[in-house]
Amino acid sequence: MARRFDAALAPDLGEAADPRWNVPPTQPVLALVHPDPERAARADPPIQLSDSGRLLTVFRWGLVPWWAKDPSIGNKLFNARAETLETKAAFRSALERKRCLVLADGFYEWKREELAGRRHRTPFFFTRSDEEPMAFAGLWESWRDPKLPREKATRLLTCTIITTDSGPDVESVHNRMPVVVERDDIDEWLDPAPLDEPELHRIVLPSPAGTLTEREVSPMVNSVQHEGPELVEAVG
Repeated sequence: MARRFDAALAPDLGEAADPRWNVPPTQPVLALVHPDPERAARADPPIQLSDSGRLLTVFRWGLVPWWAKDPSIGNKLFNARAETLETKAAFRSALERKRCLVLADGFYEWKREELAGRRHRTPFFFTRSDEEPMAFAGLWESWRDPKLPREKATRLLTCTIITTDSGPDVESVHNRMPVVVERDDIDEWLDPAPLDEPELHRIVLPSPAGTLTEREVSPMVNSVQHEGPELVEAVG
């Protein structure tokens, strides 16, 4: 992933660097950021950035805003709707200067149907048609427990994935999808400066037809207790 996206690797990736096929909210995920070079140099140990200035590092999935009293709010903020990024208090601050790209090979969505009088959820796995990894538009935050002295409060890094209306490749399965950022927009999204409104709205659009490919997969993915490459194999 680091080579594909021309990024340096953070020194403490831990279990987030291991292959995963069923990642629920509150778990660690890998994301690209464009950190301040001076802060990276002051880190312990110092972080060596790539020529592009990108860093691949770890966040807990589920945004905890800097002003939160405790981290439990992150259990509900694992997705951010593109339509309310500029108005929702939990996202406004991060949108200005703390944008990230969550990396993955693909994502699951569930098709809801009624079969034989019973509700049924069929899982599908979406990948890029060009077989490249995906970069989901995200926001990140740094949180410290306000009840502890600053020198004793461990920094918690968290993120959320931005969603938008489904594009033509997804709409037959689900009405929402993660925002997939294309390579030409990576630097603009990661730049730690406010995006102007037209550029923001252009980037968070649904993916155009032909970007994604889907396949029906095993209902085993419905339980986070199941893990392994068999979860993304086509069924039916």
